[in-house]
Amino acid sequence: MNNDPDIRSPTKLTRTKQRWAREGKFLTGRVARPDTDRLPPGQHVVTDWPVLDLGEQPLVPHEAWSLDVDGAVENPTHWNWAAFAALPQTQRVNDIHCVTTWSRYDNMWEGISTHTLLDTVMPLPAATFVMLHSYDGYATNVPFEDFAAEDSILAHSWQGRPLTREHGGPLRLVIPHLYFWKSAKWVKRIEFMAGDKPGYWELNGYHDRGDPWTEQRYQGD
Repeated sequence: MNNDPDIRSPTKLTRTKQRWAREGKFLTGRVARPDTDRLPPGQHVVTDWPVLDLGEQPLVPHEAWSLDVDGAVENPTHWNWAAFAALPQTQRVNDIHCVTTWSRYDNMWEGISTHTLLDTVMPLPAATFVMLHSYDGYATNVPFEDFAAEDSILAHSWQGRPLTREHGGPLRLVIPHLYFWKSAKWVKRIEFMAGDKPGYWELNGYHDRGDPWTEQRYQGD
C-alpha cells in the first residue's frame, strides 16, 4: 500500500473537513492555557470515544505487524511485535482533544514512551520533524519536540485493555497536547526528517502543528 499522503481518493469525511477548513468551522477566537484551562476553546467533553477514520480500518494481527524507524537517525530499526513488546513499558494518563470538538478526560495508556524509541534509534541533529505512516495509507507530520514530549507514547493498550482495531490497534501514537489527528493510528513506519513536509490532513486544509489551546485547527490559524 502506498503511503504517500496526497494520493488517496477523497472520502465524504475528507470533503466535509475540507469545507470546515474553508469555512473556519468551530473556531471561537479564544485562546486558553494548558496550565490553567483543562478544556481547550471550542471543545466539549464526551465520555465515549468517537471513531473517525478515512473509511478503512486495517486488520493487522500481531504476527503480521512490524514497525520501521528510519530517515535522519543513526540506527534505523525494524521491530516485529515480540521485539517491540520487549521494550520497557510505561503508562500515561491524559486528556485527548479531537479537532471535531470533542475532548475525553483521563485516558490511561500503556505502551512505549517515545523517549525509549529515541534512545534506541538516536536521531541526528538535523532531525526536526517526524512523519508517521500508517497501515491505512494515512500520514501526519509532527515537530520533533512534540514527538519527544514527556507525555507522548506509542500505545498498545487503553484503560487496561489492548487497543481495538477501530481505535488504532495494535499500535498508535498519542500526543495529548496536540489535536488528535496528529496521534496516528495503525502506525507502521516512523520517519525522521531534516525538514517539514505535510501529511494527509495538512494537505487538506488543516494546521501544520495543531495546538488545541490556540485553536490551530486550520491553515492560517
